Amino acid sequence: MKFRVISSREEIETLRPNEKAVHLAFRASNVDFLNLMQRSPRLQVIQTPPSYKKTMSNAIGVFLEMQGIKLLEGDVWGHRKDLDEYFTVPDEAVEAIKSMTQKGATPEEMAKEVQKSARLGTDLIKYIAKTEVTA
Repeated sequence: MKFRVISSREEIETLRPNEKAVHLAFRASNVDFLNLMQRSPRLQVIQTPPSYKKTMSNAIGVFLEMQGIKLLEGDVWGHRKDLDEYFTVPDEAVEAIKSMTQKGATPEEMAKEVQKSARLGTDLIKYIAKTEVTA
């Protein structure tokens, strides 16, 4: 799974229409979310840092949910945008989540275990577990 890291509202214009997951590394306004959805109509996931999510309007969360877009809380630790515009979830983490899901682990158990090896947010781990079960 790859997240396109967006550092400023000006970068929204550089998105490809087929982007499915983005991480907003800036404090986005409601207008920024609307521009993001217009620019990338296939968007499935938007991840924001915990501090940003706390200050966001609840209305945009409801609107995104109505559009079928998941709003996740989390960071992209250690990612250097100057080297790559995408943050990739390590395959080992996805495989570990998949394996634990098949064994019947709870989302909290998965988050605790996976966070030891890969610095992924709890929301992202739960999202991967849910999408891997239905895939």
